[in-house]
Amino acid sequence: MKLSRIRLGLVAGAALTVLGLSAAQAQSDWPTRVVKIIVPYAPGGAVDVVTRKMAQKLSEQTGQSFVVENKPGATGTIGANQVAQSAGDGYTLLANDTTYSLLPHIFKKLPFDHATQLVPVGAYVFAPMGLVVNAQSPHKTLADLAAKAKSAPDTVSYGTGGPGTTPHFASEALGIAAGVKFMHVPFKGAGEATTNILSNTIDFQIASTTGLMGNVKGGKLRMLAVSGDKRLAALPDVPTFRETGVSWPGVVNWTGLWAPQDTPVEVLQRLHKEIEKAMASEDMKNFAQGMGAEARQVTGQAFATILKDSTDNWGKVVANTAFEKR
Repeated sequence: MKLSRIRLGLVAGAALTVLGLSAAQAQSDWPTRVVKIIVPYAPGGAVDVVTRKMAQKLSEQTGQSFVVENKPGATGTIGANQVAQSAGDGYTLLANDTTYSLLPHIFKKLPFDHATQLVPVGAYVFAPMGLVVNAQSPHKTLADLAAKAKSAPDTVSYGTGGPGTTPHFASEALGIAAGVKFMHVPFKGAGEATTNILSNTIDFQIASTTGLMGNVKGGKLRMLAVSGDKRLAALPDVPTFRETGVSWPGVVNWTGLWAPQDTPVEVLQRLHKEIEKAMASEDMKNFAQGMGAEARQVTGQAFATILKDSTDNWGKVVANTAFEKR
C-alpha cells in the first residue's frame, strides 16, 4: 500500500512536470495561431492606420497572422474592456494611443482596472499632432483661424473622434493658450472627422500626423501647425505651434500595444523583441517618416513610465477645461 502511494505520487509529480514543461514550451513557441489586435476606434484614424502596419510586420516576422478588429465606442473603453477580460495568453492584444492615459480623467468609474488589468507592452511610431483645414479654406494660417474665433466665439468648429479623446483635449488646450473658444463637433472616429474636413463641414481638425499626412500630401488638406519642438522633415514649411506665436507646444502622440494581465513573461518578452525588430526595419522607418512620425519604440517598464507621466500630465490639462467626468 505504501509503495503504491509512492508510485502514485511519482506518477502525479511526473505528470505535473510534463504539463508544466508543455505550458512553458507553448509559451516559448508563441504564436502558434492567429493573434487578434483590438483597435477600440473606428477604421481610418491614426491608431488604426499604424496598428495595421505593425500587424503586417508582426505577421511577416513570426509567420503567424496578426489581425486587426475595430471595436469602437465609449472613448475606446469598450474595446479596452474586451481585452482586459480576455485570457492572458498573448492571443488578444489592445492597440491604443495617448488617449489611453486620459481614461481615468474622463470616467468616474472604468469597467476595468486602468492600473493593473492591462499590461503596457510597447509604444512606437511617435507622431506629432497637426492642425489641418480644408485645402480651399480661407484660413491660411493659425493666426487667421484664431482671429476668426476671437471675433465670433463658438463658431469656428473642430472635429474629433469623440469627447475625451486626445484631439479633443489638445484642441481645448490650444483654445486656452490662444485665448479663444472653439466649437467641438464629435464624430464616431478620427477618420470620420477627417471626412468632414474634406467636405468643408467643419473648420479644422487636430490629429496625429499619421492619420492626416496622406490627404495633406494629396493636396486635399492644408496643415497650419504641428506639435513638438521642430518642424516635420516631410513638411518643412509648416511651423510648430510655438512658432505661430501660441504658447503651447502641443502633444506628441504615440501608438502602442497592451496585453491582459497574467500574460506570460515569455510572451511579453517575445513581443518586445518583435516590436523592436519591426521598428528597426527600413519598411517601418520609411512608413513612420512618410507619416511625419519618428520611428522609435519604447517597451516594458520604460513604456509604463511614459504612460504614468502622460496620465499625470493630462490630469493637469483636463483640470483647466469645463469637462465633467462621465
